[in-house]
Amino acid sequence: MHLETAIGVFDSYTRAEEAILELKERLPEDSLVFLTTHENDAARVSKVVGGIAGGATGLYAAIVVSLLVPGIGSVFALGAGAAAVLGLAGAKSGAALAKASAQEARASEAKHSEDIAFFHKVLKEGRSLIVVRTESKELSSFACEVLDHLGMGMQPRSADKMQISIRKQGAVAIVDITGRITFGEGNVMLRDKIRELLDAGNLRIVLNLREVQFVDSSGLGELVKTHVTVRNRGGKLTLVSLSSPVHNLLQLTRLSAVFEIAPDEESAVRSSAE
Repeated sequence: MHLETAIGVFDSYTRAEEAILELKERLPEDSLVFLTTHENDAARVSKVVGGIAGGATGLYAAIVVSLLVPGIGSVFALGAGAAAVLGLAGAKSGAALAKASAQEARASEAKHSEDIAFFHKVLKEGRSLIVVRTESKELSSFACEVLDHLGMGMQPRSADKMQISIRKQGAVAIVDITGRITFGEGNVMLRDKIRELLDAGNLRIVLNLREVQFVDSSGLGELVKTHVTVRNRGGKLTLVSLSSPVHNLLQLTRLSAVFEIAPDEESAVRSSAE
């Protein structure tokens, strides 16, 4: 079973805390991670959640681990699955940071430095992140509802289902997407198409998002994983022709700084081929 990822970006401690309190009612402890550069916010979440959790472990025991990230400073992580989250694309889970010694935490950070670097801009801008990873479709759907409601997301929802078509221009595969990239539909279709392209040796991929009108927290997580997956296979991913809603979402969450984005298809193909 595939591990689904949903990402919520927050600029308000209050809304992040509210999201965590809602999520913890149903999510197992190793599915939920909170990342922030604000030590006070981490301590406050720790106090609130820990005061409710009793004898739990992981996030719900509210143990804060500090990771020293170059260019940012300290990133404070709550959650037994933090090390695994920092390896979003894949691969190795690492030790549970909430139970790790300081030495183990540093080793885990080094192992996943490429993946946590993807979130540098978000954290550096003062945003906080909640990342949910679970194999349960029911829990993923629940997490998306909470994160979409309380996080910095897109409104209103598009009614159009996602459709994908593939074009080739030289060595570059252009993926035309229309509709919405959402949990249980668009994110799975995007994941499968990218895997097919990579398995066929297509390492230069352009995502044309001109006709995408809605991306939920699971879709945002899938775009992040797509970026990391392509990079880890030695390829290059470029986003092009962002629709106004997608452009606003990436600007709002500060993820626009970590994706490679081209203004038009010609420049995207040229950049991808370099």
